[in-house]
Formats: sequence, structure tokens, C-alpha cells
Amino acid sequence: MAGKTLAAWAAAGEKPEILYWVGCAASYDDRAQRVARAFVQLLDAAGVRWGILGPEEACTGDPAKRAGHDFLFQMLALQNIQTLRTYEVQRIVATCPHCFNTLKNEYPDLGGAFEVWHHSQYLWHLIQTGRLRLPPSLSQEEVETIFHDPCYLGRGNGEYEAPRAVLRQAGVRLVEAPRSRDFALCCGAGGAQMFKEPEPGRKDINIERTEELLATGAQRIAVGCPFCMTMIRDGVKHAGKEQKVEVLDIAEILVEKLKNS
Repeated sequence: MAGKTLAAWAAAGEKPEILYWVGCAASYDDRAQRVARAFVQLLDAAGVRWGILGPEEACTGDPAKRAGHDFLFQMLALQNIQTLRTYEVQRIVATCPHCFNTLKNEYPDLGGAFEVWHHSQYLWHLIQTGRLRLPPSLSQEEVETIFHDPCYLGRGNGEYEAPRAVLRQAGVRLVEAPRSRDFALCCGAGGAQMFKEPEPGRKDINIERTEELLATGAQRIAVGCPFCMTMIRDGVKHAGKEQKVEVLDIAEILVEKLKNS
């Protein structure tokens, strides 16, 4: 494995190509950790020299900012910016669109301007540049896959093509939801809603969204966000379809392609 902490890279007098921003979800959530492992397997397969901050990585402050605690957000952000400057980090890749959005669009206001990629963008970059080599797909898989657009990747940053391009490269039979891209429905976790009970209403948003995805008949739901992973998986369980419909991150689907090649 080519990855180690930035402290270890610095001790060796070297620098990695990218910093993988692990994020809170992949640090503490078992399901998100599986996505992180899939992503670094792809980095290793492409020969990317990557590093992590390890215990020096703090929360980006996204949940605090969305919940209205801007002072706490600034404290966390300034701490991270100082750490990133210390290691002279230039390129950051995140598997969480919330981390991606905050690092890319909100840290510059506090003096932390970095080149930030979502992992779908970086994986597509590796494929396009020939570093991540996959066998050509002679035919598409029979398993229909539908991609759920994360809010902070799609509407928040205008990225719709990279995750779909990666999925097509994996040879999936891609279908679209009635509401997708600019009009995709949120999974229900954005704006710090992940960490509180939903307000009273007719139906929880994640149930509404999952029912819409399941109605397409797709046998697999692809996501690109740990929040979406949790909310959509809960929706699939609510529908009693967890044994029939998989919920996988795009990195996990690409790793399947790599392993089966």
C-alpha cells in the first residue's frame, strides 16, 4: 500500500501526490470504512502515492456550519488549514461531498485555498490518463444500476458526469431516476439533518427518495456520499428490499470490476 500519514511522509523527506481526506464518516462508521478501503485499493492499483493526516485530521466543520454554529466551524477550519499548510498540501481528494464542498468552497475564505477533488472526479481522471487500467467492457452487466446524485456534489458543485462516467467504465447498465441531476431529491441528511430526528411530516425524505429509486426496478443503487449511503440503505431496509437491492459506492463498484478482470 502506497499510503501513510503525512507525518511519516515528511519524516522520510518525501511528499505524496495527494492527501486523502478520510472524513468523520470513514473514520468512525463501519460501512463508510468499506468505501474508504475500496477507494485506496484503486489508488494503489493506479500507483498513486497517497497520504492521510491520521490523528491530525479534524472534522471539516461542515455539520457545525450547517447547524448554525459558525464559530465552531471556524475553529475547526483554521486548525485544519494550519495543519495542511504545515505539510504544504496542494491536492486533496475526499470521498465525502460534504468534506469536498467545505474544503473547496469555504476554506478559501479563511485563507485555505487548495485543489480539492471528489473521489469520483479523481477516479475518472486516473482512468482518462491511463493510470487506472480496466479491461474493456464487451457488454454491459445485467444488473441495472441507478445513481443517486449527492446534493453537495451535484447541485452544490455542478458535478454530474464524473460519477456516471466511472460507472459506465465499470460496465454497468446505468438507468436514471425520474428526479436526477439538477432536480435530484436529497437523501434527507444534508444541512446537518443527519444528526437529528426529522420534523413531523407525511413521510421521511429518505423513504420518499428510496421509494422513487426502487420504483425504477434497478437492482443496485450507486451513491457517492457516506450520508447518502446511510439514508438510502435505511430506506431500502424500510422497504424490506435489503436482500434484493444493493447500495454501493462508485468506488466499490469499480473495485468489483478490477477484481473480476
